[in-house]
Amino acid sequence: MKVNLNFFASRTIAWYMARLFVSRSAAVLAALTIILLSLDLLGESGDILAYPGNGNPQLWYYLSLRAPQIIARFLPFSVLLGTLITLVTMNQNSEVISMKAAGISAHQILAPLVLASLAIAGVSFVFNDHVVARATAALSAWQQVDYGPVPKSQSYVPNVWVRSGDDLIHAERVVGRGAAAVLVDVSFYDRTGDRLTSVASARIGRYRGGAWQLSGVRRFDVAAGRIASLPTLVVGQGVTPDRFTLADVQPDSLSFAALRRSITELHAAGRPTANLETVLWHKLSGPLSAVLMPLLAGVAGFGLARSGALFIRAVIGMALGFTYFVADNFALAMGNIGAYPPLLAAWAPFLLFLLIGEAVLIRTEE
Repeated sequence: MKVNLNFFASRTIAWYMARLFVSRSAAVLAALTIILLSLDLLGESGDILAYPGNGNPQLWYYLSLRAPQIIARFLPFSVLLGTLITLVTMNQNSEVISMKAAGISAHQILAPLVLASLAIAGVSFVFNDHVVARATAALSAWQQVDYGPVPKSQSYVPNVWVRSGDDLIHAERVVGRGAAAVLVDVSFYDRTGDRLTSVASARIGRYRGGAWQLSGVRRFDVAAGRIASLPTLVVGQGVTPDRFTLADVQPDSLSFAALRRSITELHAAGRPTANLETVLWHKLSGPLSAVLMPLLAGVAGFGLARSGALFIRAVIGMALGFTYFVADNFALAMGNIGAYPPLLAAWAPFLLFLLIGEAVLIRTEE
């Protein structure tokens, strides 16, 4: 029997299998999104409607922000299930047997699915970068105000605490970056050791001469029990603006480029960035997990359907896929706490299961 050594068996077969794979994966993703959105809305609708004036428009707005997150999270699951459905159906219809009888190898049968999943991974990365990150940022800002009106200006960092020696500085908002950063609604807690001596509050704080100048200050002296008004008060000597503007970087709310810029700024400020670097690399390895799914689920497409082992093969394919997601989440958690280096945490599960999937395929079919 002559073996076909081309990457694809034929253009017709490649297009046929890719079309089946993409349509079934899309159908699974749509079904999962609808079901999970419904369940999620049931849990959140009470909090959304609890704010006076909220109604159906706010519920639809919540769905529009939550849907991209669910789609991004469950896209790899959908690709896994779409692969299983495609290959199991083709196996039951003896299509896989016919292809192998014609000299088409298991890798050539899976090649259209891998290529289609690579395109899905590219679309997923762009979708995560331009849609999911913005939706996550908007939803986080909305939830911080208990589903009430969100301030129009989003170019600020909310609710920042910074320590200056024994003292504490709290700003409700930090607007701007660098030396132009402005603290809004500032509270300064003057402490000596573990004892609080005074509390000062001000509307505005600006960076001047290596310290923060608060304007329109009301100061409460704890020992005397008196409140005094001061035109200005200088606090936080040596506390640089990046301590405020980079105090709360939310990697899931940032695009790949924006997160990379934040990591560079934190590096320049001498701040730890291992957890953020893990998320940065995972923004690449996460979408690429779709490429693994045809390989891990490929075991379900081979073997004789009448042997009674098709169900077991499908379970093995599903188990391999779900084991990958468990390992990926575990490695990501280890990277976030600094137990794993960022590159290892983001890429080790992908490379490991790529080798496992290839070994299983070669051992069983090639």
